[in-house]
Amino acid sequence: MGTFFLSLIIFLLAMAGLALGVIVGGTPLRGSCGGLSCVKDAGCAACPKRKAKP
Repeated sequence: MGTFFLSLIIFLLAMAGLALGVIVGGTPLRGSCGGLSCVKDAGCAACPKRKAKP
């Protein structure tokens, strides 16, 4: 039972840290492909905002 509570505390601290980073960062969350501006039902290769690799 102690292991369960320890792991629960670790996960809660991780979630709190991530939430704090989003709040302090000031920018909204966005996906790696640009979000809803991409073509629906397509992979990131179809995203118009994807940067070309050199």
